Amino acid sequence: MPKKTALVTGGARGIGFGIAKALAAENCDLAINGVREEDEVAGALAELRGLGARVVYCRGDVGLDSDRQFIVDTVKSEFGALHVLVNNAGISSPGRKDLLEAGEDSWDRVLDTNLKGPFFLTQLAARWMVEQSETDSSFSGSIINVSSVSGEMVSTNRGDYCISKAGLSMHNKLWAARLAEYSIPVYEISPGLVRSDMTAPVVEKYDRLIAGGLVPERRWGLPEDVGRAAAMLVRGDMSYATGQVLKVDGGMTIGVL
Repeated sequence: MPKKTALVTGGARGIGFGIAKALAAENCDLAINGVREEDEVAGALAELRGLGARVVYCRGDVGLDSDRQFIVDTVKSEFGALHVLVNNAGISSPGRKDLLEAGEDSWDRVLDTNLKGPFFLTQLAARWMVEQSETDSSFSGSIINVSSVSGEMVSTNRGDYCISKAGLSMHNKLWAARLAEYSIPVYEISPGLVRSDMTAPVVEKYDRLIAGGLVPERRWGLPEDVGRAAAMLVRGDMSYATGQVLKVDGGMTIGVL
C-alpha cells in the first residue's frame, strides 16, 4: 500500500494499539493520540517504530476543543497530510451505576469523550481531507469509527456508555453520507468482548459467560482481531461499502432462539 498517515486516538493501548500495529504493518506512519504523558507510553511507541512506522505522539483529550485542534495541528506540522482517522478513544462508565442512580457528571464525561470528541475531531479531519482530495487527484482517505456491541445490547449499569456508542453509529452514517461525494469512505467497526485494560475488571465474569455460550466462538476477542479489520478497510478492500458496520464480536450479536 502507498505510504499513508493515520491518526489513531487512544492508540497506545488496548484496541487502539492493536489497530496502530496493524496499520504500521500496512506502511502507515502514525500519529498516536492519548491522554497519558509521553514517557508513560514510550514502550508502545517504540514497538510501533520497530514495525517501520514514523510515529508522533499527540497528547490530548478528544473531549476538549483546544486539544482536538492541537492534535490536528500537530499532524499537519509533523506529516503534512492525513489519510486515515481512527476514532477509537473511549472510556467506560465511571462507577458502572444503575440507571436509577446514574449522575450527570458521569454522563458528561462519557459523552464528551465517546461521542462529542469523535464528531468534532472528524469534522476537523474531514475538512482537511476534502482539501487534500480537491488538490491531489491521487489522495485516498478514510475514516474508521470504533463503536461497540454495547451500542445495541443494553447494560443497565452503563447507560451513558451504551448511549454514546449508539450515537457513534449514527455519527458514522452521517459522515459516510456527507463525505461520499469526495470518495472518502467512513466505516464502523463494532467489537464485542475484547481483552484490554478496559475489560480487565470484568474478566472473571465474562470468562464464565463466554464458557456458557455468550460468544459463539467461545473466546475473547483480541486487539489484533480489530486491527486486522481496520487494516482491511484502510487498504480499500471494502471500497464500495461506505457507512457499513463490520462486527468483530465472535458472533455475539447473532440472535439465537
